Amino acid sequence: MKTSSPSTNAVADAAASDARFGKPGCGWRRALFSVIFESESRAGRWFDLALIAVIVASVSVVVLDSVQPVRERVGAVFGVLEWIFTALFTLEYIGRLACVNRPLRYAASFYGVIDLLALLPTFLATFTPELAYLIDVRVLRLLRVFRIFKLSRYSVEYRALASAVAASRRKITVFVGFVMLVVLVMGTLMYVVEGPAHGFTSIPVAVYWAISTMATVGFGDLVPKTDVGRAIASVMMLLGWGVLAVPTGIVTAEMARRGPDDALQPLAPRGVLALTRPETREPPRRLSPAARRRALRDRART
Repeated sequence: MKTSSPSTNAVADAAASDARFGKPGCGWRRALFSVIFESESRAGRWFDLALIAVIVASVSVVVLDSVQPVRERVGAVFGVLEWIFTALFTLEYIGRLACVNRPLRYAASFYGVIDLLALLPTFLATFTPELAYLIDVRVLRLLRVFRIFKLSRYSVEYRALASAVAASRRKITVFVGFVMLVVLVMGTLMYVVEGPAHGFTSIPVAVYWAISTMATVGFGDLVPKTDVGRAIASVMMLLGWGVLAVPTGIVTAEMARRGPDDALQPLAPRGVLALTRPETREPPRRLSPAARRRALRDRART
C-alpha cells in the first residue's frame, strides 16, 4: 500500500491554503503574500518571528495590566503600548486582506476572525469603556506560534490521532454511557444512604459527588460520614482508575492498528503464518527542501 510522506502532505496543505484564499499571480501583491502567508523566504521568516514577538509582548502587557499594583504604577505606559500594538495589528490585518484574491474568505476564516477580534476591542473600548475586558481575547493570537514551528509537517500524526478517535467513537460512546449509568446509580444510592443531613441534599448533588470522586478529583466539599457511605466512596475511587485506563487503551489500540501513516496495518501473523516471509514495501520517498519549494511553485502556477 502506497502512503504519502509528511513532507508531501505539507506541500499539499500549503497548496490547498493558497487555493483557498487565492494567491496573486504577480506584482507587489504576490510578493506581499509570500512574506505574510509563507515562511520559505528570509523575509517571510523574519515577518513571522517579528509578529510572534509583537503578539507575546501584547499578551504580556494584557496580563500585567490585570495586576492592580502594576496597573497603578505604569497604567499610562500600558495604554500607549496597547495603541501601538493595535496599530501594528491593524496594518497586518489590512495587509493580509490586500494581498489575497479572496479577502472575504480570509476574513471569515478562523485566523481572520482572530485577527479582527485582536484589534477590534481596543477601538470598541474607546467608545464603550465597559468593553475593555474584550482585549483579553488577544491571547488567542498565540495560536499563530504553530505556523512558526511548522507543525503542519506533523499533520500526518494529527490526522492519525483524529482517525483513531473517530474509529473508536462507538466504543468510547458505549463506555461513556456506562460511566453515566454508574454515577447515576451510585449517586442515587449515596443520596439514600447519607441524605441531606450530611450535605447530599438532592440526587444531582450526589451525582456531582460521584463524578468528582470517580474522576479521582475529590474536592472535599462533600464527604460521606457513615460507614456504608465510605464503602461506596471506596468503590467509586477504585472505579476511577478504570475510567482513566479504558479510553486510553481503546484509542492506543486503534492507533497501533492503523500505524504511523494512518493506514490500516495487517494483523501480525501467528503460528505457521509467522514462518512465511513478509512482503517488502518500498519506504515512502521524502522530498528535499529544494524539491518541496519547486513543488509549491509548480502547484501555484497551475
